[in-house]
Amino acid sequence: MRDLLELYRAFLSISIASQLQYRVAATIWLIQVALSPLISIAVWSAVAQNQGGLVNGYTTSSFAAYFIAAMLVNYITHTWFFWEFEWRIRKGMFSSSLLKPVHPVHGDVAGNLAYKIVMLFVIVPVTLLLVVLFHPVFHLNWWHVPLLLVALIQAYIVRFSIEWTLAMVAFWTTRVGVLNQLYVALLLFLSGQLVPLTFFPASVQTVASVLPFRSMVAFPVELALGMLSLNDMLSGLAVQSIWAVLGGLLLVVVWRIGIRRYSAVGA
Repeated sequence: MRDLLELYRAFLSISIASQLQYRVAATIWLIQVALSPLISIAVWSAVAQNQGGLVNGYTTSSFAAYFIAAMLVNYITHTWFFWEFEWRIRKGMFSSSLLKPVHPVHGDVAGNLAYKIVMLFVIVPVTLLLVVLFHPVFHLNWWHVPLLLVALIQAYIVRFSIEWTLAMVAFWTTRVGVLNQLYVALLLFLSGQLVPLTFFPASVQTVASVLPFRSMVAFPVELALGMLSLNDMLSGLAVQSIWAVLGGLLLVVVWRIGIRRYSAVGA
């Protein structure tokens, strides 16, 4: 354990230093992070006002709370490796990762955490600005907080393991762009990022709940907003736990099969 902690300390130091070199990328990400909830809140608030102040149980304040919470949960759980993995293999960079005495997943976990640490300087002011502009209302009791922390950790584990597994499709084909785009489209709709899942038909909500998508974003958001009963919280945490275990097992199995097919390529 001590060696692993020392390893992550070194990875984090290197990754943070690397992230700080990309100031333009951080600025672009700032614009993207700010615009997405801003547009969603503005559009749905206008719809609510035209409908007498209430749409499917949401007021303008609860719409603001929902999309701010969705932005924060997405920030915590977001990964990008399924876009990058193919490029690493095609450029011959993945081979050097295999020469290191640790599994490549540790470097990606540390890199992802470093990115989130650096982006705190983006996400905090954006959140404060949105709160001042739209006055969101959260109904979070004190005893929800430990459950929310567990939900966020499990959401990250589920999303990371599923998306790292998806990235490994590049072991079989170095052109996975279409598959990645399909996944992102499903994620936007079925994770509740684009619109609350309660706006969809019951059949779509069931699919989102059975698949890992709700566990990645919508469930922690609904918990943060105080929308769930205790039974719903516990059942949601149980589903997350199942997907966290399944995602981890899937990652291990696909890695062991895929690495046997890997052959180094270069640009």
